[in-house]
Amino acid sequence: MIKTISDIARIAGVSKSTVSRYLNGGSVSEPTKQKLEQIIKLNNYVPNTFAQSLKAKKTSIIGTVVPRLDSFATSQTLMGIDEELRNFNYHMLISNTSQDMQREIEAIYDLARQKISGIILLAAQVTEGHLKAIREIEIPVLLVGQQHSELHSLIHDDFQAGYTMGRHVLAKGHRRIAYLGVTEKDVAVGIHRKEGFKQAVSETGDCEVRYFETGFNMADAVTASSRILEQYDPTIIVCATDNIALGVFKTAYSNHISIPSGLSVTGFGGYQITEIIHPALTTIKFYYSQAGKMAAQSIIKLVNEEQVDRLTILNNELIDRESVDKVLSSDL
Repeated sequence: MIKTISDIARIAGVSKSTVSRYLNGGSVSEPTKQKLEQIIKLNNYVPNTFAQSLKAKKTSIIGTVVPRLDSFATSQTLMGIDEELRNFNYHMLISNTSQDMQREIEAIYDLARQKISGIILLAAQVTEGHLKAIREIEIPVLLVGQQHSELHSLIHDDFQAGYTMGRHVLAKGHRRIAYLGVTEKDVAVGIHRKEGFKQAVSETGDCEVRYFETGFNMADAVTASSRILEQYDPTIIVCATDNIALGVFKTAYSNHISIPSGLSVTGFGGYQITEIIHPALTTIKFYYSQAGKMAAQSIIKLVNEEQVDRLTILNNELIDRESVDKVLSSDL
């Protein structure tokens, strides 16, 4: 009966370090990997990760710092991370910071004290405080959702997403547009997404676009969109996230405005609920679960001192649904 990695090493005819490297997601040859997989499966061997952690300098645990848990993007990313980590016999420890940057920085130190192997950081912005903490803990850190020159980063192509959406709504004939964005402290959503949209507008010309700002939650979006409709008469509101778009839907309903004939609406994200609402929301789909899986793969490589691209950019996809009406020149 197999009880330890020494037993596995003896049966496989390899060293204990090779078995340990395999169990911790390190690099081993394909024939050795297949042999170890078969031995472990046949003998129902389960690694004692707690015992391993007592002996090791670090655990087989990856810390994940998230700004909020009540977010479709975050939850999908976390599920992708967890699924992929488990494939490599790693485990995830989540630290939720409730959009408090100081708590994010404290979480980096707290996770390091727990001897985790690496950290995946989902942050809206990276301050000098974040960088100082990351330098001091001397543990691999992967930034997801934002880009920074000092860190390995995995991002969605927010500029391209904004540009694609801009081209789409302009092709539908919209020339009186409200763009409902978020704070520019969030570089990816607040700046890059908006700049991509602006680029599409600049290539078309003959447009009136007014830019507004709101928070990420639906209640803020309801307030902001009500203000927009009082001040301006757009044919479309382009929302920086699907959640904001849902707030606009609520405002339109409250004001007896029909979507899309009375007001067109778009979002970004590709949340599952956008398929269910009526009319279904035109949006840009981001592949959050895939991002989580790629993040897990990258942090494991960094932990094992393997080569990882400094920047990884994920694609996105326009989902053209019913919430955008085609506007004729006579309608403007």
